[in-house]
Amino acid sequence: MMNVISASSITGSALDAEKMRVDIVSQNIANANTTKGIDGKPYQRRIVAFESLLDAAAGPNMQGVRVSEIKQDETPGEVINNPQHPHADNDGNVTMPNVNIPFEMVDMVTATRSYEANLAVVRNARQMATQALSIGR
Repeated sequence: MMNVISASSITGSALDAEKMRVDIVSQNIANANTTKGIDGKPYQRRIVAFESLLDAAAGPNMQGVRVSEIKQDETPGEVINNPQHPHADNDGNVTMPNVNIPFEMVDMVTATRSYEANLAVVRNARQMATQALSIGR
């Protein structure tokens, strides 16, 4: 029974990490046209980095995953000529955010599928534990 609980804990950490990834991708998509932020610059795409997590308290082989950092993608955004845009410079150019919607959508699908796969592991572990308990009756 302890292995099922441990497996669920490990998978839970992956669920938390993938949820954060979905949140950040959603933020990127929502700001795909934000040409001026609080700092006066166009929105910079955020990237989520994961790291392996070793839980020594749970045993020598117990691992999980967590978000190690959320950093900005420093790739410059596309410069377009649109003199009517409120944030255009004197030459009529506007620097757009460095968000690529098709890339973000692929990232969103990948994160969603990973989340669903980890959720299936939790469901199967719970089902196996329930079946194991019913054998002893």
